[in-house]
Amino acid sequence: MPPQKVKKLTKAQKAKQQQEEEERRLREEEEARLQAEKEEQERLERARKEEEQEKLELKDRERREDELEELRHLLEENHTAVTQWKRDALEKAEWEKYMRCDGTPDPAVQQEMNTYISLWRDDPQVDITLILKQCSAALQLVEDLEGLLRDVEDPQEGQKYQEILISLQELIHSKHHLVTEEILKRANANVDLETGNMQTVVKDENITLCLWANIKKNPRFTGLNFGEVGFGFELPKQLAVSNIAVQILHTHYDHLSMLARMAHLRIPTASYRSLAGDEDVTADMDEPKQEEIIDEEDMKEDNETKQEREDKEVQSMQGLEDRKSEASFKSRSGSAQSAGGRGSQIQTQIETLDAEGDSTSPSMQQTTVYQGVQVADLLQYTPLGGVFFYEVFHLPPQAHQANGWEIRQILDGGLQVFPYCMQQSSASDEDNALTCPPVGVTVTLPDRVVFLETPQVAYWDAEGKHWRMDGISDMSYEEEEAKISFKMDSFRAFVLMQETYANFPFQSWELRPLDQNSALFTVNGAHMDISITIKGDQCMLQSEQERGLSHLKGKWMSGPALQRAMLNTGINIFVNEFTEKYVSTSGKDPLIEHAAYEQMALFGSACAFSWSKWNAKCGAEHLVMQVCEHHGPAPVPRDSWRLYLLGAQRCQKLDITERSEAFSSDPYPGSEFHSTFIHMLQDDMSVDGVTKTRESSNLFVDTVQSLLCATRPLMYS
Repeated sequence: MPPQKVKKLTKAQKAKQQQEEEERRLREEEEARLQAEKEEQERLERARKEEEQEKLELKDRERREDELEELRHLLEENHTAVTQWKRDALEKAEWEKYMRCDGTPDPAVQQEMNTYISLWRDDPQVDITLILKQCSAALQLVEDLEGLLRDVEDPQEGQKYQEILISLQELIHSKHHLVTEEILKRANANVDLETGNMQTVVKDENITLCLWANIKKNPRFTGLNFGEVGFGFELPKQLAVSNIAVQILHTHYDHLSMLARMAHLRIPTASYRSLAGDEDVTADMDEPKQEEIIDEEDMKEDNETKQEREDKEVQSMQGLEDRKSEASFKSRSGSAQSAGGRGSQIQTQIETLDAEGDSTSPSMQQTTVYQGVQVADLLQYTPLGGVFFYEVFHLPPQAHQANGWEIRQILDGGLQVFPYCMQQSSASDEDNALTCPPVGVTVTLPDRVVFLETPQVAYWDAEGKHWRMDGISDMSYEEEEAKISFKMDSFRAFVLMQETYANFPFQSWELRPLDQNSALFTVNGAHMDISITIKGDQCMLQSEQERGLSHLKGKWMSGPALQRAMLNTGINIFVNEFTEKYVSTSGKDPLIEHAAYEQMALFGSACAFSWSKWNAKCGAEHLVMQVCEHHGPAPVPRDSWRLYLLGAQRCQKLDITERSEAFSSDPYPGSEFHSTFIHMLQDDMSVDGVTKTRESSNLFVDTVQSLLCATRPLMYS
């Protein structure tokens, strides 16, 4: 190929090209100069900030000891006063109990309790009203024994209380059966003219007893509704023609769940314990300690059977070993409390938090499903509203008249259970369904319970001493009428359950002062919003929810009493050492968190505190919340809030707001660093506000702190 000719540029084109290259060179030089100036400015700005931060840190270090000492003094003074007040109140209560002299035995004295149980067991009294009154008094002793059992430290003493408690609970139930027997003995004298059978309802503050006696034995009978209490049942034809009586006994308390915990888990001290470690709050549905007791039957199992069960449970056990434990927090904060008082631990909490090691929480067995049996996990689910004893009995021999005499056959064994398919045969499920059709039951939800979700049903397995959630069929829930209906393969005791942490995690929270020694704590839960008014050492529940709360709303009570009442009602905003297993958290260092609650309580009369979305973004070693000085009952204006960052070594006011696009730990311009949260807040507070905090009552501060520690909003929102 011939060589290509190179196109020659004209002088004008060459000049233009050179001009463009010169312009490009100048632009690059200008950009480089601007970039260098920008980098220099940024370097100078960083240096200025570093110098400013060093000055702030130096100033903070210089006053650190004074601030820590002042905080320590405030906490120790408050703790000493509250401890003395509680001691005096306890002594006064014990003296008043002693002075009553009402003949009630002392639950702590075994001899008195044994005598009481023996005399009552042998009492021939069959008057129904008197028996129910005696049962009510015995239930108060049960509550006292449960309190002793929770607080006991000596294992032998605990075993003694446990034996007395179980004996008393069994005796109460046998007395209820005696009431049932007395009513059924006279069933033919109280026949309903319309149905030809006997049906009656007996109620008091502790029980609701519904009885039906099959006098007519009509094969077309299918069931009955006790309209006045909203209970009902359905029977198969073979029972409709049998000589039976049906009982639905609703006890407003639950002794079976405690029996389940005693049988399978170690007796708890307190489940809902303040993070301060100085007060227990326990409800009827208290959760157990984590250490399990191995039953004797389990000890006899061969290794192969154990391995099979463990293989089926291994999935539920994974991932628990590495969690940070609330229990470890309690033990650490508790051990830090020396004889000098709780406040003496403040320096340890603030200065050495980073050196604390994380302990792992023990493995916990969840709801187990093996060999077709689903055992309810009493950590994941909470029985609510008491126990329904759905039972069928042989109808006792009825009296008849002869020559002016009433003649009745007396049976030595008392009330006899009618054996309807209590033991499953080896036949197939289809054969069992043909020979033993399921029995139906309908109950209205207890009026002192709140169900946030559709209730779960579990029945009592007396042999295994646990609640089972299998074997429930045809369940229907009418939410507007608050009724639940279902069928079981036989007559059994059952409970209604709800997920313990259904209202977790919190969507937001706020603590704001209403007046001196008065505040409002609000938690916006996953299903329900709760507000608690605090006044001194008293608390009052507030909620827009109507059903199930009439006995709580508007009533003042102590913080621990309100917590117990809320837990028994199904409103759980309180945490324990197992909560983290079932609820997602922000993963905060519990000691930093505890120090924050202590200081929030000290300033609860003058400052409002609220949830911040940045708390989940700042890491485990820091906390972020919105704070502002606030006075009066009016809501906090939106523009009044300021963000604060709390850490192990210092606290600071942040430059960002809730509406910022990203999290930044840059301090607010002109603000300083402080070693304690309260001194950080004082920088922006008025003289009157600081004075209010110093005049807060010790009981108010303790109540606010206990409530914050019991709910841990910085962790679970």
